[in-house]
Amino acid sequence: MLRPEWVLILATILWGTSWVPLQAFAELGISGMPMVLASYGLIALFALPLLYWQRRAWWPQRWGLLGIILFGGWANASLISSLSLAEDLVRVMLLFYLAPVWGVLGGWLLLRERITALRLLALGLALVGIGLTLGVGRDTFSRMTSIDWLAVSAGLGFALNNLATRAADRVPMASKTVAAFVGSALFAGLACALYGEWWPALGVQTWLWIVLFAVGWLLLATLGAQYGVTHLPASKAAVLVVFELIAAVLSVAWLNDEPIGLRTWVGAGMVSLAAVMAGWPEQNIENELARSSS
Repeated sequence: MLRPEWVLILATILWGTSWVPLQAFAELGISGMPMVLASYGLIALFALPLLYWQRRAWWPQRWGLLGIILFGGWANASLISSLSLAEDLVRVMLLFYLAPVWGVLGGWLLLRERITALRLLALGLALVGIGLTLGVGRDTFSRMTSIDWLAVSAGLGFALNNLATRAADRVPMASKTVAAFVGSALFAGLACALYGEWWPALGVQTWLWIVLFAVGWLLLATLGAQYGVTHLPASKAAVLVVFELIAAVLSVAWLNDEPIGLRTWVGAGMVSLAAVMAGWPEQNIENELARSSS
């Protein structure tokens, strides 16, 4: 049996460094939603027969699966699109990593989950970290670009996708995994149709690289993340998932020659810590406190 810790770490590193092939494809002339449609569309072609084959298993919880298609699809499409178009890659990843904030607020508003002191502290820490990175002022929001907002919406979609996944707890894992790919292809196709942006003329070799990226990177990263999160305690998974942000920051600093200031480093550290705190089961902390006081 594969060690879920190492599988999850590998998956998060793949996600954190996904900007590398995406930027390379952008130099070849394909980026944004056309790139999403090309890569996720290929996987969706194989995903649809699987969803049809497992239709009896997911039909009782079809609304939860629909939520995964919508929210997970948008999260993937907007994140991949923003990473392929962004100049400030660390900024995009930090804005996406507001997902734990939206997850806590969504759990409170939609599932009536109580916001504990730990999660409230995590919210404050994440917001301060983002404030440090962006620089807080009267024109903070006006200075945010469409790519910034795309990254924020990706984090929001990711948080809502997690809630939908919890609602679809009896849906087969395979259906839940591929549903988001179908949603990403649908959103990308709709965006391409609305804006009239389609694939440029690409050579056979470029298409082969796109197929390899879709299957050997995106699909592998998604399956690895699902496997790791499923087979690990939530507290351990919350810590390991932060490797995605760490991998993104370090790889940008190393491979992209992008200067990263002290404020960004501190902000990234605060957002990473907030993500761990937001994902840490409150019951574990209560047990530790009870154990230490006895």
